[in-house]
Amino acid sequence: MSQQKTKIPVYFLPGLAANQSIFKNIKLDTDIFDMYYLEWMIPYYNESIVDYALRFCKEIKHENAVLIGVSFGGIIAQEMSLVRRFKKIIIISSVKNRDELPMHLQLAGKTKAYKLVPTSLFAQNIDLLSKFVFNKTITKRLDLYKLYLSITDKRYLDWAIEQVVLWGQTAHDPNLIHIHGDLDTIFPINNIKDCIVVKGGTHVMILNKYKWLNQNLPDLINC
Repeated sequence: MSQQKTKIPVYFLPGLAANQSIFKNIKLDTDIFDMYYLEWMIPYYNESIVDYALRFCKEIKHENAVLIGVSFGGIIAQEMSLVRRFKKIIIISSVKNRDELPMHLQLAGKTKAYKLVPTSLFAQNIDLLSKFVFNKTITKRLDLYKLYLSITDKRYLDWAIEQVVLWGQTAHDPNLIHIHGDLDTIFPINNIKDCIVVKGGTHVMILNKYKWLNQNLPDLINC
């Protein structure tokens, strides 16, 4: 009897305020990969991003797993990789260090302007949250994107926004794989270095460039 080949565990971490359904179009060969989906946890009061990453690492039940993070999920994935060994880290529509953040987000961190974001209104108005997360210029598909946003807890939103604008990462793992769209308006491509560029990809290309991802992720995981 031939020995059954061990599958590769792949964990997915969604973007800010998003739920696991954002990955509904991502299909990997189930004979080769096991797919697992992480859900956002509400942070403790004054919890550091390091401690939050440590908590998330406890959700990883396999050794030598692959971790794929989208947008803010990519930031948390990198923090997790500092405290636990992974087979591979892949980030999509994200940033590798604070220099890749657009200038207005860097300034928001320096001036504390992020504290003025009306997160208390997001729980009552999902349209407002959708526009904030996916950019105010996106209007045609707003109703579709709203389906993927479910984390409206004020403590989580305040904390997550603060972690993005104050992120202190200045270097990155050279083995990290960064996939980025050339039409991303949240994290513009002109700020991004050393990435795989997806032509026509926007900040939400996990939804509308899934065919490219389904075709290329297996090779990227195994390279």
